[in-house]
Amino acid sequence: MSNDLFKNAIALTGGISTGKSTVCNLFKLHGFLTIDADVIAHKLLDENSNKIAAMFGEQYVENGKVLRKELGKIIFSNEENKLKLEALLHPLIKEEIIKESRIFESQNKPYFVDIPLFFEKMNYPISKSLVIYTPKDIQIQRLMKRDNIEEKRKLANMVIDNSQNLKHLQNEVERIIGEII
Repeated sequence: MSNDLFKNAIALTGGISTGKSTVCNLFKLHGFLTIDADVIAHKLLDENSNKIAAMFGEQYVENGKVLRKELGKIIFSNEENKLKLEALLHPLIKEEIIKESRIFESQNKPYFVDIPLFFEKMNYPISKSLVIYTPKDIQIQRLMKRDNIEEKRKLANMVIDNSQNLKHLQNEVERIIGEII
């Protein structure tokens, strides 16, 4: 995989409940293209619902759609199931991200690839990264667990501070746009 493929890409990452989706939507409002690994994963789950049914059981699929909440129960509680699902999905997700990236690269301007486990998996040769940072107490208020965010913050080239209100977040997004253009 040539580094040319992701030369304009910026990996966007952060823990659960840090505001990645909101930040992505703000970047989109500013005309930036984004690739969302989770959206791709959801689409691929349904496209491969017959394989999911064969691997885990018919009860996890209804009308060609994977019942994600139900499947999640046996994936997050069982390492073997998690690895089986990852072995099916990860190569397909990567293929789709590469496909979308090729299209975006032709425009030769910065775009974002939202990859929740960017630092943990290191599957993509993307040289720039942006971490969405939210203090732990705010993440907990959002009823989610902390996700090694302090370590991610140290690894990132850029950080968006999402510890205040939406206006502050908008200013942070505009500051990053100023840095990358």
